[in-house]
Amino acid sequence: MAKKQHFLLILILGSLAALGPFSIDMYLPGFVDIAKDLKSTESTVALSLSSFFIGISAGQLLYGPLLDKFGRKKPLYFGLALYIFASFLCLAVTDVNQLIVLRFVQAIGSCATAVASVAMVRDLFSVDESPKVFASLMLVIAVSPMLAPTAGGYLISALGWKYVFVFLGLMAIFMLLASVFKLPESYTPDPDYSLKPKPILTNFLTVLKEPQFYTYALISSITFSGLFAYVSSSPTVFMKIYEVSKTGYGWIFALLSVAFIGSSQVNSLILKWFTSKKIVTYALIAQCIVSLVFLIFALNNWLDLYTTIGFIALFLACLGLINPNAAALSLAPFSKNAGSASALMGALQMGLGALASVMVSLFSEHSVVPMPLVMTAAAFIALGCLLIGRRFITSEVEASSDAATVAH
Repeated sequence: MAKKQHFLLILILGSLAALGPFSIDMYLPGFVDIAKDLKSTESTVALSLSSFFIGISAGQLLYGPLLDKFGRKKPLYFGLALYIFASFLCLAVTDVNQLIVLRFVQAIGSCATAVASVAMVRDLFSVDESPKVFASLMLVIAVSPMLAPTAGGYLISALGWKYVFVFLGLMAIFMLLASVFKLPESYTPDPDYSLKPKPILTNFLTVLKEPQFYTYALISSITFSGLFAYVSSSPTVFMKIYEVSKTGYGWIFALLSVAFIGSSQVNSLILKWFTSKKIVTYALIAQCIVSLVFLIFALNNWLDLYTTIGFIALFLACLGLINPNAAALSLAPFSKNAGSASALMGALQMGLGALASVMVSLFSEHSVVPMPLVMTAAAFIALGCLLIGRRFITSEVEASSDAATVAH
């Protein structure tokens, strides 16, 4: 493959992978404005984020079989077209419930880009090249939370929150054109591939019976729900309680993303001295301590803007160590059903993330407490899963260092 073609493919696949994170983060600075325009509350607007997570969770399981049955490009076209349709319909919403429904539809569309980009990396690149390409994709995905809310903050301040959906719709149109004209079909459709529920469910049940999978997949997903609790409540905490501007919120979100990205990159260095199993254990204990102290500060009204940012940064730094290693360990026992295991773990992460964001939105809009409360609960429940789950693992398969590096 020529260098120019190689770069173009990674650029397109990286853009496809980044569509979901951009869709989640770019409209966050507009929560207060959306609530005002639609005569609602920030907590109700946050349900549009929860519905997006639910859509991603469902879509993870939907597109895997479709990509094997119809090839990579047709499901990708369908997903992008659905995303574009939902994005531009968001311009016409007059009620928050309409936005909640359309965000769910938008998520179903964006799932195609996430699942297809991963599948096409496996199709188009050799076994030796794949980890490097995955690392490039993960870097794009990791940078997205830094760019999206900052860009969203400036866009909303200048033009209004609806222009975020104009931007996302246009972004998806460019991706669709790039996919049609520059992306090769990397997989021959299999007309004999069954879309019947029974064989698909059988694969998922086989995966779920593996103790190492359900132990570490639960740890990864539950701790990740703490991230979603932070994301869904951060507009209220920073812009309403601490009265930060839209652009200021974007920069704070970008700064906190560095904690997560930085620790996940440091993880690749730590793996030279510690196993994934040890890193998960130590980082999870540290996360429990950080989140508990954060909650104590919140309950006693000892928090201000800077201490809140500090506690969240420490929580996310721990997550950056837990998530890639737990994800790699959950997939380590599989050779045949790796695709089903990956889809199931992704669905579990987004499903629990949706639950966490709903829980946060049910609490008061005038207190920081709901955020550390859900974070603390997530950390301690994950630690409980680790202690109980390890009793059922008879022989633990250690993850490779490459897998633990790119799994985030």
